[in-house]
Amino acid sequence: MTRATGEPGPEALADALARMYDLDLLDDPGDLDLWLVLAEKTGGPILELMCGTGRISVPLAEAGFAVTGVDLDPAMLDRAAARAAASDEAVRPRLDLVLADVVGLELPGAGTYRLAFVALNSMLLLRTREAQQAAWRAMASHLAPGGLAAIDVWLPDAADLARYDGRLHHEYLRRDPMVGGWVSKTAAAQFDAATGTVALTTFFDEGDPGQPPVRWFRRDVVRLTSADEQRVLAESAGLRVELVAGGYDLETLGPHDERLILLARRPGTAT
Repeated sequence: MTRATGEPGPEALADALARMYDLDLLDDPGDLDLWLVLAEKTGGPILELMCGTGRISVPLAEAGFAVTGVDLDPAMLDRAAARAAASDEAVRPRLDLVLADVVGLELPGAGTYRLAFVALNSMLLLRTREAQQAAWRAMASHLAPGGLAAIDVWLPDAADLARYDGRLHHEYLRRDPMVGGWVSKTAAAQFDAATGTVALTTFFDEGDPGQPPVRWFRRDVVRLTSADEQRVLAESAGLRVELVAGGYDLETLGPHDERLILLARRPGTAT
């Protein structure tokens, strides 16, 4: 990830890309209601792995739940903290933001969480089966008996993958509500059938019309998965799979669904 010109340091770069992440998600993916419903069913405390800028963790805290959000990116967590600070003053004490890797995660509250989850494709950023397995183990080890683990991942179909041939596509032109400038996003995806991964290269050109743009870019590799694989990973972490759904309405996964919502419970009785 870099900027094409100028002299920004690593922190400025990370801050810009965290800001672009939130700009991407101005288009609501529609998943928040799912996590609110699951939180109401399970109660707190709640653990969100790979929580990013707090898009889900902060609303859960606003709803009255004690939430721990874990992420490996300090700039993302800074934005999560700012999001919480901009909310009601009672929210920030309910939100604990932890800078840590999900691989090998050990939090003081292990064994007490009623709900643990990885939202909106973040599981795919873990680029090996072993790393995705580690995320399931982290959820399982931090849940209380009877607690619920959940993931939300993208399931592209063959037509999607055929289009990922490395060609650049313009995705949007929108104004950044934080700084007021215009941002143009262009991206390319390249599917590698040998590894089951998609390499994503994204360019953000930021600036007003008639002015030289600032270009930020990032490259990510996501590891695709399947419902069967995620079921095996959940079960090997000691969880009992309860539901394999194909969308946020939690209807049973069908052959044409492009999302996987998998719910799995830690055996035992809540105390």
